[in-house]
Amino acid sequence: MKLSLVISLQPTSFEALAFKGKKGEWLDPILKKMKELGFEGVELALANPLEINQTRVLKIVNKYGLEVPAIGTGQAYLRDKLSFLNSDEAIRKRAVERIKRDVDFAKLFGGKVIIGLIRGKIGKRLDKAKATNYFVESMKACADYALEKNLNLVIEPINRYETDFINRAEEAIELINLIGVENVRLLLDTFHMNIEETSIEHTLETSKPYLSHVHVADSNRWAPGCGHLDFESIVRTLEKIGYRGYLSAEILPLPDQLQAAQKTTSFFMGISERL
Repeated sequence: MKLSLVISLQPTSFEALAFKGKKGEWLDPILKKMKELGFEGVELALANPLEINQTRVLKIVNKYGLEVPAIGTGQAYLRDKLSFLNSDEAIRKRAVERIKRDVDFAKLFGGKVIIGLIRGKIGKRLDKAKATNYFVESMKACADYALEKNLNLVIEPINRYETDFINRAEEAIELINLIGVENVRLLLDTFHMNIEETSIEHTLETSKPYLSHVHVADSNRWAPGCGHLDFESIVRTLEKIGYRGYLSAEILPLPDQLQAAQKTTSFFMGISERL
């Protein structure tokens, strides 16, 4: 398994990012440091790919020989209030179009596109049946577009404190089967699983046919090794089921940005030596 770090190409209110975009020539030195620390990939999160210099990002990523395993899309919900569950059809259509632009961006790198917070919330205006219909309709439109580009979309279960729709792996898998498009897969996140699943290891095992990407953060959302999760057992389970994708660290920048990144690589290198 390879290791990547989630960073944001744009300023954002989302806290669980080791590095966030800012004005100035910040990306080049950050990716240089990531390569030096031993990361093999960088997961790129952003609100709108049309607002960034995509050619420049691609050039810097290639300069350091990094892969981009996935593109994060949650900022389109946090900043621009776009979601698949909005009762306004026009906003749902804008959310689909935004994901299509993310697919275009991901095509530059061959990475997956994450469907996380952009799904939205049921809230008090919808019932679950209507929410499911909205979600499936939007996902089919996005998946068909991504299939033409030979790219996958990955649905991420997120804990109950952040959304009321798709909290557990089995809920995501049910929807994947309902959507019925071959390039819709599953992303599992250790932080969310620790809250929602009875067993992280069992969930990984039962999700094997669908699993395409893994986020790692400890129980407190710090770097792995800073909380109480048994990552040695988690890594052993991933190896058991034959997972060969990335472990992508979506973590708080604590105690500071650089130490969070350093702790991540040194921790997983230690696990690799023991297993």
